[in-house]
Amino acid sequence: MKKPVKKLIKYTLAAGLFAGILFTIAPTEGSKTKTIPLAEKRFSNKDALFALLKLDSLGLSKEAFNYALSGLEKLEKEGKLKNPDLLTIADFSQPSNKKRLFVIDLKNETVLFNTFVSHGRNSGTAVATSFSNAPESFKSSLGFYVTGDTYKGQHGYSLRLQGEEQGINDNAMSRGIVMHSAAYVSEQIAKLQGYIGRSLGCPAIPEKIHRQIIEVIKNGSCLFLYSPDKSYMANSKILAADKDTTVA
Repeated sequence: MKKPVKKLIKYTLAAGLFAGILFTIAPTEGSKTKTIPLAEKRFSNKDALFALLKLDSLGLSKEAFNYALSGLEKLEKEGKLKNPDLLTIADFSQPSNKKRLFVIDLKNETVLFNTFVSHGRNSGTAVATSFSNAPESFKSSLGFYVTGDTYKGQHGYSLRLQGEEQGINDNAMSRGIVMHSAAYVSEQIAKLQGYIGRSLGCPAIPEKIHRQIIEVIKNGSCLFLYSPDKSYMANSKILAADKDTTVA
């Protein structure tokens, strides 16, 4: 009879110790260990992050940055992003002879790339002013995209893009809108003619660093093509909730 009693005591002590561990680890009601969504912690002060990254000196529109963060947060909450720590912005409010593509590591608060990016040939010459979701329009489509997988096509190593805004850029896949490299996207050409070459609607990037950029942002990160275009601003459902925070 002694052995069963010893075993019982042993098991009781073990159970009590385990329960004590659980009690210690588990947050109590009203405690300060309440989980805060990642997006809310990251974007609680957009102005401070903008200043920390020195994006103003790099030429990025503050309005573009704020809208980009808001859209990324929405896509993250909807579970559409596999990598919400990366944000890529093409600021089409800037002329194409400016380095208007920004790849930002939000987790480590670092600008990974700042380089040139093209717009569609029918969107404008130096500045993109006209946009379309229509096939064969040869225009850029504004708005939010989620990066897809990579492939080797006509322009070499390329990145598929999924448009997330209905009626604005959701024809991206069927139009063949991807990120790829192009010889006409270079600083030399920008200096020679005042603007870089234009694509058929794709955000084309420089040949020298296209592979590095695509490798970083592929498979589920957020890409935002921005312009203060009145039609886009009026029809974007992703930005609808954030329009009252627009920076003047």
